[in-house]
Amino acid sequence: MLAGTAVLVTGAAVALAAVGGQGTAGPKDDGTAVTPVGYKVTPAGLQSRLGNLPLNAVLSPDGSMLLVTNAGQGTQSLQVVDPEDSEVVQTISYPSPQAVFTGLAFSPDGRRAYASGGGREIIHTYDVRDGRLTETSPIKLPTKNPEGQPVNMYPAGLAVTPDGKRLVVADRLADAATVVNLGDGSMATVAVGHAPYAVALAEDGGTAFVTNQGGDTVSVLDLSGASPVQQTAVKVGTHPNAVITDAAHRTLYVANGDSDQVSVVDVATRKVTRTIGLAPYRQAPVGSSPDALALSEDGRRLYVANSGNNDIAVVELRNGRTAGFIPTAWYPTAVVAHDGKLYVTNAKGLGAGPNNGPGYPNPTSTAPTSPDQYSGSMMKGTLSTIALDGGAKQLRRWTRTVVANNGFAEGNGPRAVGAVVPRRVGEKTPIKHVIYVVKENRTYDQEFGSLGRGNGDASLNLFGDESAPNARALQRQFVTLDNFYADAEVSAQGWNWTVAANSNPYSEQGWPANYSGRNHTYPSENGDPAIAPNTDPEHAYLWQRLHDKGVSFRNYGFYVGADASGKAVAEDPVLNAGTDRDFGPYNLSCPDSAGTFPARSAICGSPRIEEWKKEFAQYEASGELPAFEMVRLPNDHTSGTKAGMPTPKAYVADNDWALGQLVDAVSHSKFWKSTAIFVTEDDAQNGPDHVDAHRTISQVISPYTRTGRVDSTFYSTASMVRTIELLLGLGPMTQFDAYATPMVNSFTARPNAAPYDAVRPTTDLTAVNTAGFPLAEVSAKQDLTKEDQIDERTFNEAIWKSVRGAGSVMPEPRHDLYGSVPNDQAEELEDGD
Repeated sequence: MLAGTAVLVTGAAVALAAVGGQGTAGPKDDGTAVTPVGYKVTPAGLQSRLGNLPLNAVLSPDGSMLLVTNAGQGTQSLQVVDPEDSEVVQTISYPSPQAVFTGLAFSPDGRRAYASGGGREIIHTYDVRDGRLTETSPIKLPTKNPEGQPVNMYPAGLAVTPDGKRLVVADRLADAATVVNLGDGSMATVAVGHAPYAVALAEDGGTAFVTNQGGDTVSVLDLSGASPVQQTAVKVGTHPNAVITDAAHRTLYVANGDSDQVSVVDVATRKVTRTIGLAPYRQAPVGSSPDALALSEDGRRLYVANSGNNDIAVVELRNGRTAGFIPTAWYPTAVVAHDGKLYVTNAKGLGAGPNNGPGYPNPTSTAPTSPDQYSGSMMKGTLSTIALDGGAKQLRRWTRTVVANNGFAEGNGPRAVGAVVPRRVGEKTPIKHVIYVVKENRTYDQEFGSLGRGNGDASLNLFGDESAPNARALQRQFVTLDNFYADAEVSAQGWNWTVAANSNPYSEQGWPANYSGRNHTYPSENGDPAIAPNTDPEHAYLWQRLHDKGVSFRNYGFYVGADASGKAVAEDPVLNAGTDRDFGPYNLSCPDSAGTFPARSAICGSPRIEEWKKEFAQYEASGELPAFEMVRLPNDHTSGTKAGMPTPKAYVADNDWALGQLVDAVSHSKFWKSTAIFVTEDDAQNGPDHVDAHRTISQVISPYTRTGRVDSTFYSTASMVRTIELLLGLGPMTQFDAYATPMVNSFTARPNAAPYDAVRPTTDLTAVNTAGFPLAEVSAKQDLTKEDQIDERTFNEAIWKSVRGAGSVMPEPRHDLYGSVPNDQAEELEDGD
């Protein structure tokens, strides 16, 4: 680590601002930050810069080395940190397709180290000498099962037996665990539960405990024989991840990521003896998302990293109660206790900030996107080194800070009162129907930067009145929302945020490998219960909560795939029962609106909006419109510069024309006076923004929002979900929508029921990219039927001049990319990255 890159933050208490007063999301000049959901981040201790998405840290047996694995979307790496001064002294880089993942382990004598290689199906091995690593030949895991079929092991957690002779590996995507003989290289694999994640050893290495992150059990493996045998599975909480044993190896502690608990397991009896709750306030919904554990050196305290709350919970083991919280940076993922200090890795550091510098994302250009400008890779992880010498008084101060940062003192419920949006669940509202439209990947500046109102940067506006006339007209006529943020970096998280108000550790850990060609299954929309961010995966999503309360809904494209005939089908039976199977699933070869759109698939059927309009006409004829409709309009994602596919402007125009027609139909119907239409993007990954890479498009369209005002209240995806919940009579699903400010300031008590007349874009909806782009050959290999199986780098390798003209010049960045780092340190950091 370079000198001068550490910043000391005192962690003094911070009062919550008034509604909408958080300012903007992103890093601040004082070493603090605001997350897209609105939480303030004020990390305690000394802050050091790490790599992209640090997921784990382990200390060498002699305490002289701290190993950190960075498993983000960009260049992954293994780093050696000197615990004395928290400086990074060595970085071993792994550009894609090379990979590392969460697993880290030392041999008992400290002379060897091991790191899981993720989708490369290997375990990296290293010689350790003089505080440095030298990589040696990897251990190659099986790539076929006993029947000869291909298998993706995707090694995750690791543990070395006390005699140093065997390595136990959790095979995340194979639902298995492998025991490797380190002497002769032989290995044996045994089936465990779903999505195994971490490993702990007990009984002198004769027993391994493997957490099954995709379920609710810990597999107990007998290692005494030639091959491992699963003896039993201990039922714990939902989606267990981290696991540790006490010094005597008599007690096991398991972090349950989606039930906000730690299960305490007796090693001898294989029974849960106690459950430690981590809810930050009484009756809090889930959202703490514990994902890392450490014991104090005297064994009296358990330190729990709550990734969702940006804190370390300090648990007194004598009574199982939380004594207080320590503030961290954004999304803590590992905690190590050593020599009176805590070492905490923070996966998202201080957030993103603006991404309007050279090489920013642009779907129409052939210039490469810079990793420091892409929302999925631009956030730098940090290491917090926190001295624990302040005693109970310091812990109380830290706790007050965490409570203020996350609004815990305000408890469960909205923090504002409006004339239309109910203040409490069950109160009356004139809104009886909600239509929720989710699109793909645009930023505010990309579409509204030149709107002439709100906080926009016209130099970044790519899609204007010619290609997005309806979105822009609706933003002007109804309410302009210029301080709204996606709570996700990419679609793999974004879709969970849009319908569940959370993204759990499984999704957060897995999506970067999928997006960067490192062989991880896409962790969203596949019906896998591992991604459901709730204590009960069968009641994690909006439509499930509506079904539980008997509220009618209809689904157009959310969380569906295509069957053999091209019909939409959902894995979840509740969602499938409410799905229009003739509304096309995600497939960029199928049009949102235009019959003249150059569809590339025979199974597309009618344009999406035509199918929706057909059903809407039937509902108007019957007088019975579902209380909630989910409508997916994906084509503003675009196919970048792929030759033969619609141009980005044609795609956006196709998408915009669909949105215009939807609003037109509703506003001319009998349901208009009782309807609110909410529109947003699942994320903002495919564009630049001068405020923050998470700032995105948001619209609330109703007679009660036709004000022409600018609403600069701090809102996010969770705010939109919370507003929808209040209008439909639902309580919050997680701590995030419970905290988020409902969008009450967008509404007025005086409705204007004038209808809206859609405007057909003047852009040629039949225009296609011509051959000859430098990336045409690469683009042609992308699968347009699967969301974000497409290489986002390819989409972002754009030519600004193809849209803005041959003589145009890309704007220079106007913000310090490093946000919280003093200007005199920025050059050093840039050189060291």
